[in-house]
Amino acid sequence: MSRFVSPRAAAVYGPTCAFFLLAALEIRQVGPETALWAAPAILLAAMMIAWAAESAQYYVAQGFALAILAWLQTLPEFAVEAVLAWKQQVPLLLANLTGALRLLTGLGWPMIYFTAALFHRLQYKKPLEQIDLEEEHCVEVVGLLVPLLYAFFIWWKASLNVWDAGVLILIYVVYLWILSHMPPQEHEDIEELDRIPRAIVKSSPALRNLAIIGLFAAGGGLIYFAAEPFLGSLLALSAMLGVPSFVFVQWVAPFVSEFPEKVSAFYWARTIKKAPMALMNMVSSNINQWTLLAAMLPIVYSISRGSLSSIPFDEQQELEILMTIGQSLVGMIFLVNMKMVWWEASALFTLWVVQFAFSPMKPGPGALGFIAGHIHEYVTYLYLAWAVVGFIGFILKPSSATAFHLFGKVWRTHVRRAA
Repeated sequence: MSRFVSPRAAAVYGPTCAFFLLAALEIRQVGPETALWAAPAILLAAMMIAWAAESAQYYVAQGFALAILAWLQTLPEFAVEAVLAWKQQVPLLLANLTGALRLLTGLGWPMIYFTAALFHRLQYKKPLEQIDLEEEHCVEVVGLLVPLLYAFFIWWKASLNVWDAGVLILIYVVYLWILSHMPPQEHEDIEELDRIPRAIVKSSPALRNLAIIGLFAAGGGLIYFAAEPFLGSLLALSAMLGVPSFVFVQWVAPFVSEFPEKVSAFYWARTIKKAPMALMNMVSSNINQWTLLAAMLPIVYSISRGSLSSIPFDEQQELEILMTIGQSLVGMIFLVNMKMVWWEASALFTLWVVQFAFSPMKPGPGALGFIAGHIHEYVTYLYLAWAVVGFIGFILKPSSATAFHLFGKVWRTHVRRAA
């Protein structure tokens, strides 16, 4: 069972799963067949904004383009979370937030590695040793650490308020400001682009800018308007299959809202060479959700209540937040050496899938019932222990913290000089 919902709450919500979610999320009632058109629409939208970001990286910093891409891709997640915050459904909004973040790191990051590894095997007939990040990607790696450190403070005080929102927004603004000072990509590999982004890059400046802006806008709009029917169709299917509401909110809804990111990531990871870009797309989404998405919640919550209000956490919600922080820290530590290898991707996926598999199970007698009741604590302790060992390793061997050294170089070379 999800750590967000007690057995008593589950007994109340269970019989009214479909009605409760439809009321809370304000999703129009549609049939499962709606997915037949909504899913292709989201796929098309994801490809459009991927083409725009791939073209834009030659005229603005790749990281900046990916930050815009990440924001557009998470529009459905913002919409769902805004409704839950407005409805003051604290358990559900935190379930959705933590589920989405863990889905990104536990499923999205490994998916990129294994997709690149599969296509590398098919193309070169040998295993992929690792995904090597570019030097400029140190900004995203270090940028992920900052909101995680502040998230520890939010977890410690067991609440999220508008003052926290101000700090998180400031963190994101500084992150974007640093990215804006990074140089664009070199033009040597333009011929390796797919047909559409290659045509955009080679067109006249006016047409190129219009195409990039148009693809970003059209893709973002299509994602926003197709996400609700797609989510509604899955909700109808989940109700037919008897999927509990808390499982739907924590796992099914985030999977739908993050579907565009996974499409873009697969699109780039299959080329092998652009696998680092795919991975940074996911990291940018992590940063986006730890800052802007989390900041939005107390703002909308306070407006709904008519006064400045904090979103309180109970013990179960604190555990969910701490587990999510721990997972993101472990993922960030894996990337500090500016590469990802097979066992790191496997570890992230294994720990995610274990707690995912036991989430819908009810605690009770027997081995499985005992594990279901304690799996989130065990996984959380493992994440935190792994993170502590990782940071101790950086202290004992500073040279291994490659991303931090590169960030210092980037700051001196690009940011401080431009400022």
